[in-house]
Amino acid sequence: MSTGGEERRLAGRSDLPGAGRVVVKVGSSSLTTPEGGIDEERLVALVDALLERVAGGTQVVLVSSGAIAAGLGPLGLARRPRDLATQQAAASVGQGLLVARYTAAAAAHGVTVGQVLLTAEDVIRRTQYRNAQRALERLLGMGVLPVVNENDTVATAEIRFGDNDRLAALVAHLVQADALVLLSDVDALYDGPPSRPGSARVPLVSGPDDLEHVVVGGSSSGVGTGGMTTKLDAAAIATGAGVATLLTSAALAAQALRGEDVGTWFSPARTRPRTRSLWLAHAASPLGRLVLDAGAVAALTGRGASLLAAGVVGVEGAFEAGDPVDLCDETGCAVARGLVNYSSTEVPELLGRSTGDLVDALGPGYGAELVHRDDLVLLPRRRGGGGAPAPSAETAR
Repeated sequence: MSTGGEERRLAGRSDLPGAGRVVVKVGSSSLTTPEGGIDEERLVALVDALLERVAGGTQVVLVSSGAIAAGLGPLGLARRPRDLATQQAAASVGQGLLVARYTAAAAAHGVTVGQVLLTAEDVIRRTQYRNAQRALERLLGMGVLPVVNENDTVATAEIRFGDNDRLAALVAHLVQADALVLLSDVDALYDGPPSRPGSARVPLVSGPDDLEHVVVGGSSSGVGTGGMTTKLDAAAIATGAGVATLLTSAALAAQALRGEDVGTWFSPARTRPRTRSLWLAHAASPLGRLVLDAGAVAALTGRGASLLAAGVVGVEGAFEAGDPVDLCDETGCAVARGLVNYSSTEVPELLGRSTGDLVDALGPGYGAELVHRDDLVLLPRRRGGGGAPAPSAETAR
């Protein structure tokens, strides 16, 4: 059995009972009543399934949606609000209620729950992501069930664009989990609409080619934001990071964690990228773009070099030193992402100039690279066709 920090590749779903560490994600639609409030019976059944696995020796991290849904009733809202401010208000009211329910359900098993709220901004910075990693490791080491959610009360882009599927994939890599289990209201991936006669369960996805003929759609729930597309994206992130992934319904959580033949299993890649690289590639929201000449693109992608001002021909956006930016070729295709060492007001004066010239003209404070190779990840080229390719987070070295 593996624990955090060890590397273990699960061959199939039957290996799940022997996993040392598992991240489980549950969506709002799997926790709510038809009226939109939290379904106590479903929540308790989920906690029972998770803690059965914990009793068997597996450390579990739960990534749970549902804060906004839990806040709808107390605020007198009939369905998930569309405007950001009301979403934030609902999350503020609902987060405490949701965690209180998890705490009560886990207490019946003698297990303590710990709340961990994250945003992408919290983990693209070196200090913040290490703090998040350290906190989760300590909670697991103390036998606590961490319940992770996006900090929807203060998040902006996370609420507008996100679902916790991507967050769960990133947390799985952050804690070096053996597996990610994505729970929704659909029991598996199908080769057609599950309600259509003749549609068959897809039991195994070994790579992107297995998804070429799969048709997926968005969320039909009035309280959730995700759908099958976000789950496939999350599976691609996780498996590309070496984390096996199982997709099934919340109603089958106990069977899934016992290793029974349910859901769709996504086979993991054989290697794991650096944690920081994966966060930068998939959690960072770029605040600008640097346009590179062909020589700079070749140096980054072929030689693992840092980005120097001499190879940059254009700058877009408004950003500060330390912010994430996309590094694009002259056709506009993003080839890398990195943390820039200068603000968008400083960069234009630096373009096309050698480091020596910059130091002579502006002083030693301008001798740093625009983006150091340790703060840079190469982005995968997206393939056309059906399905989501497994993203990589290769670090330029």
